Amino acid sequence: MSDTPHPNAQLIEDFYAAFARGDGAAMSTAYAPDATFSDPAFPGLTGAEPGAMWRMLTGQAKDLRVEHSAVQANDTEGSAHWEAWYTFSMTGRSVHNVIDAKFTFKDGKIATHVDTFDFYRWAKQALGVPGFLLGWTGFLKGKVQQQARKGLSIFISKEAG
Repeated sequence: MSDTPHPNAQLIEDFYAAFARGDGAAMSTAYAPDATFSDPAFPGLTGAEPGAMWRMLTGQAKDLRVEHSAVQANDTEGSAHWEAWYTFSMTGRSVHNVIDAKFTFKDGKIATHVDTFDFYRWAKQALGVPGFLLGWTGFLKGKVQQQARKGLSIFISKEAG
C-alpha cells in the first residue's frame, strides 16, 4: 500500500495550501473551466467565477489564517474540513468560520465545490448586533448574497480591464 495520496486528495491539499498562502491565482487553477461553486454567501457561481471569488477574497484579506483537515478523495468525489480566521472588511469585526467542503472532480480538476457553514454563527461574528438580530432570516442572507455578488461582479470587471 502506498503512502502517496490520491491525486484528487493532493489537489485538495494543494488548493488549501494555496489558500493558506493567500494565493488566489493558484486556487483558481484547481477548477475545471465549467466548474460550479456554492456557499451561503456566494451561491451558484459558475465557470470562471469561483476562481475570481478566491482571487478577490485572498486579495482583500489583511489577516487571513486558514487551516484544513480531514481531506478525503477518490476518483469522483472528495471532502475536507477547513477553518478561517479573518477580519470582515465591511465591519472590522473578527470572524472564525468553520466550513465543511464537498467536491466532485473532472479531468483532474474540481468540477463542483460546495462549502457549508452556519450562516447565523457567521453573521453574528461578522455583523454584530444586526447579525445577531437578523442573521437567522432569509432577508439578511439575501442581502449578504446580493452584496457578495455585486462585489464579485465589480472585481471581475476590473480584472477584465
